[in-house]
Formats: sequence, C-alpha cells, structure tokens
Amino acid sequence: MSLIISMATFALVASITPGPVNIVALSSGAQFGFRASQRHVAGATLGFVLLLVLMGLGLHEVLRIWPALTQVVQLAGVAFLLFMAWKLAADDGRIDAKESRRAPSMLYGAVMQWLNPKAWLACVAGMGAFVADGEARLVWQFAAVYLVICYVSVGCWAYAGTFLQGYLNNPAGMRLFNRVMALLLGASAVYLLVS
Repeated sequence: MSLIISMATFALVASITPGPVNIVALSSGAQFGFRASQRHVAGATLGFVLLLVLMGLGLHEVLRIWPALTQVVQLAGVAFLLFMAWKLAADDGRIDAKESRRAPSMLYGAVMQWLNPKAWLACVAGMGAFVADGEARLVWQFAAVYLVICYVSVGCWAYAGTFLQGYLNNPAGMRLFNRVMALLLGASAVYLLVS
C-alpha cells in the first residue's frame, strides 16, 4: 500500500502545481464555467496518462537514442504556450463574445499535455522513480493512480476559475484576467526556455 501512496503523492504534487494546463483550466472555468471546462480537464488527463504509459513502456528509450527529439518537443511546447498567451492577451474581454467562443476541447487538452515540457519531465521522473525496470503491471498501476489524481487536480483549477466568474462579468475585468493569464503562460514559456 505504501507504493500506491508514494505514487499518489508524486502524482498530486506534479498535477496540482501551477503549469500551463492548469492555467488554461483556470481560465476556462472563469470564462465558460466548470461543466464546459470538463472537456479540457478530461483531455488533459487522458493525454497525460497516455504519455505516461508510453513512457513507461519504452518511449524513454527513444528519447535516449534521439535526444534532439526532446529539444523539438520543448521548443514546440514553448511556441504553443506563447501562441496561447498571445490569444489571451489579444482577447477584447467582451462578455457577449462568449456566445461565439467555445471552451477548450478534449483534443486541445490532450495536445497541450503532449506539448507541455512539464508533463514530459513528470513522466520521465515518475517512471524513473516507480517503474525503473519497466514492469508492465507497475506501469498500469501508476497510470491508474495518476488518472484519478490528475483529473481531480486539473478539475480543481477549473472549479477555482468558476469562482472568479462573478468578478469577471464586465469587459474590463475579463481583459485584466486574460492578460494576467497571458503573462503567466508567457512566464511559463520563458522559464522552460531558460531551465
């Protein structure tokens, strides 16, 4: 039982701490509500767990053989974060525009995880710590624990965003919120470049 508790603790720390996926979940919850944000939450969770399973079943060997692939993923992730930051910063904050905009999709959440260097690092570190020998049973056990923890963690960020809706019911408040979220995403991208 202590192995599962260790896996759950690792998953919680890696999943609940601020990062690009959680910032988008917070923003989505604030703009579209908790229910509409569930597509992003589910996509981010499933995308991460798929990456975790593939890493545990041997993808880490591909990265060891072709280390340039890691750099390509990191640069694509940074570019994606900067694009999202630009989109948020450029948003005019009009509430009536909510009708035509949609919350992030399930695919968007999954792709975000695959372009998120934090997710790749969590997968490599987690598999190294708990499934170093590549035993399939442990890979699937870790994935099952992570599935629950990741879903709840990202969902908490979306839920927190719904509490901000009352403060964002005017264009100026929404613009300010979007720009703060854009700055956080931009800062995440810069951090990933320099670390």
